[in-house]
Formats: sequence, C-alpha cells, structure tokens
Amino acid sequence: MLNIALPKGRLGEKVYSMFEAAGFECPSIRETNRKLIFENTEKQVRYFWVKPSDVAIYVERGAADIGVAGKDILLEYEPDIYELLDLELGKCRMAVAAPAGFRDDGKRTLRVATKFTGIAADHYARLGRQIDIIKLNGSIEIAPILGLSDVIVDIVETGTTLKENNLEVVETIVPISARLIANKAGFQFKRTQIERIQQSLKEQVKQHD
Repeated sequence: MLNIALPKGRLGEKVYSMFEAAGFECPSIRETNRKLIFENTEKQVRYFWVKPSDVAIYVERGAADIGVAGKDILLEYEPDIYELLDLELGKCRMAVAAPAGFRDDGKRTLRVATKFTGIAADHYARLGRQIDIIKLNGSIEIAPILGLSDVIVDIVETGTTLKENNLEVVETIVPISARLIANKAGFQFKRTQIERIQQSLKEQVKQHD
C-alpha cells in the first residue's frame, strides 16, 4: 500500500483530483462521510486527510509515503523529506507587511510578529537586521495596529485583509505553493509507484501552465 497524506480542505480536494486523474483513484473519498482514511486495495493506495500543517510530520516520520504540503511549512519546519514537485496550486507569498507609510530606519531592534518564526529569523539574519520575534498564532494583522510589533511576516494571498487593516506589503520573502513530498525510506522502497504518480502530476501541471 502506498500511504498518501492529503491536506484537509479545498487544496486537498484539488490535489486528490490530480491523483485521481493519475489513475490512483479511491471512490470512497468522494462519498459524504466523516471518515479520515480511505483505501483502494485494487490500486494499492491508502489516502488520509490531515491538518495541512501536519502533512510534513506524517511524511517525515513514515506514517505517509508521500503527501502534499505548502512550501511555507517546509521552510518553517525544515522536515527531513524529499521535495519532488511544485504542484503550482495554492499560490501565494510569504511577505513582510507594515502599517502604510512605515519606514524601517534601522536605529533600533525591529519587532516582528509572526507564526513563521523560522522563516522570519532566516530572512532578517540574511539582511543582518536585529529583530525581536513575537510568536502569535491568531490574527497577526492587529499586532502593528495595537503597537505590539512594527511589522508582521505572514502569508499573503490577495492582500485584502492587509488593506482592510491599513497594512501594506513592504517586501516579498518567497513565493509559496503546494509541493509533492516523499518520505526518504518510502521513496526507496516504493520508488516505481511514487515516480509514476510524480510523472503524471508533472504532466498535469504542464497542461495547466
């Protein structure tokens, strides 16, 4: 059995459609139910839905052979996995945003609010900028408004939420999209199956270009 971790939600549904088109369908996944694990013994595949931020953990630890995770998660947690393919889905960017008109004069430590402490730390280390990281889990946009931070580092899709909170993107750190990832040991043992899927997904990505 090839174990595949799919991110719950709209992205996971799009990804499953790609696997289905690749010939690795599992009809029960399309039924309305609350199940989290679905098998097709004939095709030798087992799918399971997990929280998007957990996909990389399932893959890294071998509970899943392959999965689909956002590049943001891979950069933040640096799991020990193979990144096989950019699926070009869920496109957005990791960016620094600040209140409109904010300028960093570099005179004092910059206060940065973010969920992505690793990405923020790496970014500012490359710039040689001293920062104070404030880790938040919820609505990061309000941190600069309430004076908790000077800037935020977050995922930006359309920028609407930023605009509504009088914030603007001051720099893009890295483009983000969904990636096909594989467990290193699983890849060696199930290489033929995984490479077949990878090839088919690659062709589908090209067709959408």
